[in-house]
Amino acid sequence: MLQNIVLWISQNYIELLGSIFGLLYILFSIKQNIWCWPIGFITSALYIYVFFVSKFYADMGLQVYYLIISLYGWYHWMFGAKSKKQDDLKIIKVGLSTGIILLLINAVIFLFIVYVLINYTDSEIPYWDAFTTSASFVATWMLARKMIENWIVWIIVDSVSLGLYIYKGLYPTVVLFVVYTILAILGYLEWKKAIKKQSSELS
Repeated sequence: MLQNIVLWISQNYIELLGSIFGLLYILFSIKQNIWCWPIGFITSALYIYVFFVSKFYADMGLQVYYLIISLYGWYHWMFGAKSKKQDDLKIIKVGLSTGIILLLINAVIFLFIVYVLINYTDSEIPYWDAFTTSASFVATWMLARKMIENWIVWIIVDSVSLGLYIYKGLYPTVVLFVVYTILAILGYLEWKKAIKKQSSELS
């Protein structure tokens, strides 16, 4: 039994490390801790390999985007506030016009990814892969801008992704996304409390 566990870890250690760093990333995000971004960078680097091997090509491309947005989020959380202090970068809500723009951007990204996956890859689930990827593009940008609705998008993405990873047999990632889904709900509730506190401080 122990030998089988050791063998499994030796064969899946990159995915396991990615799951651990991914969990740390979401926990730091909930707490609005700027260290979520460098940790997220490491997570994405590990999952580029995992998704390439598993033929989740859209998700692999998403991880490359995560590498870039992690640097952007790190910079914005550090210097985006008027007072130039990370703790002063406030949580905001998505306005109607911004919400419509984000939906349109999501639709364009979705259609582009579906086209690429169907015509240029051997992806087994192009539509679902494209859906989680396009929504994750938008959600990560929303997180970088500290928009509270990013958690709602993540709840949807994580729930769908959970089913996809069960289908592909990526069981450490399945466990991670069960936790992700729960933490996304907790993240929304935590940020909702924080935004109420911000409002009371301004009144």
